[in-house]
Amino acid sequence: MKFSDRILQVKPSPTLEVTALANALKAQGVDVIGFGSGEPDFDTPAFIKEAAIRAIESGKTKYTPVGGIPELKKAVIQKFKRDNSLDYRLNEVTINCGGKHSFYNLMQVILDKGDEVIIPAPYWVSYPPMVLLADGIPVIVETAEENGFKMLPGKLREAVTDKTRAVVVNSPSNPTGAVYTRSEIEEIARVVEDRDIILISDDIYEAIRYGGADFFNLANVSEEIKKKSVVLNGVSKTYAMTGWRIGYMAGDSSIIEQVETLQSQSTSNPASISQWAAVAAISGDQGVVAEMVRAFERRKDIIVGCLNEVPGFSCIDPDGAFYVFPGVERVYAMKGWPRIEEKYRSEFKSSNLSSYLLEQAKVAVVPGIAFGSDNHLRLSFATSDENILSGIKRINAAVQKLM
Repeated sequence: MKFSDRILQVKPSPTLEVTALANALKAQGVDVIGFGSGEPDFDTPAFIKEAAIRAIESGKTKYTPVGGIPELKKAVIQKFKRDNSLDYRLNEVTINCGGKHSFYNLMQVILDKGDEVIIPAPYWVSYPPMVLLADGIPVIVETAEENGFKMLPGKLREAVTDKTRAVVVNSPSNPTGAVYTRSEIEEIARVVEDRDIILISDDIYEAIRYGGADFFNLANVSEEIKKKSVVLNGVSKTYAMTGWRIGYMAGDSSIIEQVETLQSQSTSNPASISQWAAVAAISGDQGVVAEMVRAFERRKDIIVGCLNEVPGFSCIDPDGAFYVFPGVERVYAMKGWPRIEEKYRSEFKSSNLSSYLLEQAKVAVVPGIAFGSDNHLRLSFATSDENILSGIKRINAAVQKLM
């Protein structure tokens, strides 16, 4: 069977693969602790589920406008005003089938063959594949742990060419938890302010921040920067609604119009019931979010402390999201490492280490190479305190055997 060159460039999402593998092993009775999942382990708050039930009972189960019901667009507009001091009109907002869908749609409508998208590494695993699926070219800008895994303006400037169409900023970041400060965001904006380049602000983890870390949006820099910014967000992470599949996008009305044209010929509208639930989530009591963030912050402190006690591991404290991204380069220098590479035979060290931890410790983590850094692993702490303590204890014991 012949397949398109586009799809042959793309591999399945490694984070979803790790989670599926862990779940399959659990179904077989294997005691696996999974740190791969990119979703809150909390249930969707009751008032949100009740709104969905009311929507079903009142017959709101039909097609909606392609870009979402007006009530949800208005709720999103109010959210931007309430949380970000940003003003948008109805034709500057659209609703998509999840945050991932928002980014995919955007790539499809702004990229032609050979157009470049600048992506800081470590990056969310799906950015480069979705650029490739739009016949674009991902341009990876390396960041350094000593700079908090943040893209420096000078590095960005070096990466910009006449083919640059967009720059991606994900803050708080998946996988590193990095949160850009206001001054850092302003410096990035200044690099491209005189160029015809779209700034993409992926804010899906906006609400999940620690230690008083402030949130500043690219669109907040100035009116001029706002006009060339596209803001992506959604309800999945903030309200534990990953399965409801509602993302949203705000930006210039011409971009929104093209996204809705694309969506009209692909998915049509997002699920009607999910949209009504999202109205309740965005407009309702935000105290439920604060409760989740407090739990995540406690877990963050536990996992960072435990990982820094594992030989060969070094883990910085993330400012947001619910992931840690420990460095493991020193593990590769341990005397037992050659037998790991001999057994698992991946070209990537982090993949070999992940395989070893799954087999030896029954712990599922995501290799850092999936995010563009082979010297790291990603662990989600969207799991119980007990799982964190037990899982890192297992990792510690497995790594001790390599010394």
